[in-house]
Amino acid sequence: MSERILIVEDEPKVVRVVSEVLKAMGYQVLVATNGEQAIECVAVEQPDLMILDIMLPGELDGFETALRVREFSTIPIIMLTAKVREADMLKGFECGVDDYIKKPFSAKELLARIRAVLNRARQTATQPNIELVCGDIRINLPQRKVMIGDEEIHLTPTEYKLLYELASHHNQVMLHEQLLTAVWGSAYRSDFDYLRSYIHLLRRKIEPDPANPRYIKRVSGVGYMLEAEVDH
Repeated sequence: MSERILIVEDEPKVVRVVSEVLKAMGYQVLVATNGEQAIECVAVEQPDLMILDIMLPGELDGFETALRVREFSTIPIIMLTAKVREADMLKGFECGVDDYIKKPFSAKELLARIRAVLNRARQTATQPNIELVCGDIRINLPQRKVMIGDEEIHLTPTEYKLLYELASHHNQVMLHEQLLTAVWGSAYRSDFDYLRSYIHLLRRKIEPDPANPRYIKRVSGVGYMLEAEVDH
């Protein structure tokens, strides 16, 4: 069965163009024109991915819609925006967005980003039946569950993938390009803003003191390292 993609957009022209591109590649398409419809569709239809515009009619914009969806679903979310500023990007990531596409965009870019996000979702769903232990952090791979002590830490799919890559290469410096390629795909290897924003979010969730990180250490100008004793 082909994957189903929910388009959340109130501009008919954008909906038509994106729908035609997706259907031509064999995807099934669902459409919502506002945040309320999108939340209901995710809950009822359980699509495989959501393409979400920031500017939506009604009470819920794209950020609030993503935040509400993240209360009950880990569906990958790609956000459409007219401009990508680092502050907006960080806000979106905080709401659980996995990627951005800047308007106007080409069909090639749209499909590449969809494939990359869906591949990340598949990879996190098919990891081996082991647990990584990094100091106080325990990562249960088949359940995609992260615990710090007795507390479960809720991560988005992309946050989880980033932590998994760091934990899998514990006490090794991972270059910026290595992490970007491993987590987002080779097309993202120069998107340092993505990596910096997600490291910031991940530290806020797993570090006792995010301003003085115990686990995720930055190697200036090179990359990041998860510093911890790991038992397999």
